[in-house]
Amino acid sequence: MTDKLEAIKSRFNEVGQRLIDPDAMADMKKYSKLSKEYKELEKIVKKYDALKKILENIKSAKSLLETEKDPEFREMAKSELDDLYPKQEKMEEELKQMLIPRDPNDSKNAILEIRAGTGGDEAAIFAGDLFRMYERFCERMRWKMNVLDVTEGTAGGYKEIISMVSGEDVYGKLKYESGVHRVQRVPVTETQGRVHTSAASVAVLPEMEEVEIEINMNEIRKDTFCSSGPGGQSVNTTYSAVRLTHIPTGLIVTCQDEKSQLKNLEKALKVLRSRLYEIELKKHNDQVGEQRKSMVGSGDRSDKIRTYNYPQSRVTDHRINYSVYNLQTVMDGEIDDFIENLRIAENAERLKAGE
Repeated sequence: MTDKLEAIKSRFNEVGQRLIDPDAMADMKKYSKLSKEYKELEKIVKKYDALKKILENIKSAKSLLETEKDPEFREMAKSELDDLYPKQEKMEEELKQMLIPRDPNDSKNAILEIRAGTGGDEAAIFAGDLFRMYERFCERMRWKMNVLDVTEGTAGGYKEIISMVSGEDVYGKLKYESGVHRVQRVPVTETQGRVHTSAASVAVLPEMEEVEIEINMNEIRKDTFCSSGPGGQSVNTTYSAVRLTHIPTGLIVTCQDEKSQLKNLEKALKVLRSRLYEIELKKHNDQVGEQRKSMVGSGDRSDKIRTYNYPQSRVTDHRINYSVYNLQTVMDGEIDDFIENLRIAENAERLKAGE
């Protein structure tokens, strides 16, 4: 581990030097990439420097124990070692976690897609509840959420809602939300007071840049239409809304949140790139084989991942068998516990695979 950390420190110093080079500042794309790398390496280097200080103090205390005859000084050295060893262990574990190779997409923005599943009107209402949960979570994280396309449910909620979420490490946190979310409660339409089970699917896709996923515009059919609001009312009378059909895959993407057709086209292409990436990633995972597929981080939108049980005020994540009994708090956007526990579980899987 020390060799890896020394190499990281060396790279950190090199990036720091390149950042003050006038040539790097002349190319903003290159400068931005270097700044991002510097920021990520800095966290590890600071932790490594703190560990080295602890190791130096341990060495000094051990030396004192070996050479000092005075019982009082020896007791002080022993006491210091008792305090330093747990700190060393904790810091080494933290560094071990930090050295696990990150998903290169973690720092990206994300496309968040929520669709009503089985359960009719109740499923659409639940999809709306999930959207509000993520909306509040994004507010707490100081992320920006823009709705790109929406189809409302007849009794409330959404049949489908697609958003772009922008901010720091968005995909790295939201990626664990991909899959089928299930709700157990008495629907507002139920007259007998019976508990029903409904579902909604969530897909979280990393926003892909043009250079990462190339799209052949000759393979895309573009249609334009007037944007519409709730109940089908016209938002504007110009043909600003865009529908793209990717002919080879049959994928259809719609965007109508902007008044400018050009801006809607740009956003629709971002969603299309992300969906094409998802298809390629699935192909790759299928080739790699099930034995290397992470249960926690697979992001398969067909997997049942979480149940929201209203009668018991319980939320259970089935991937890690983790339950909390504060459903309303969770629906108010406090999903940090789930994300953190899933991150820890995924890191443990990756550490095991690495070993």
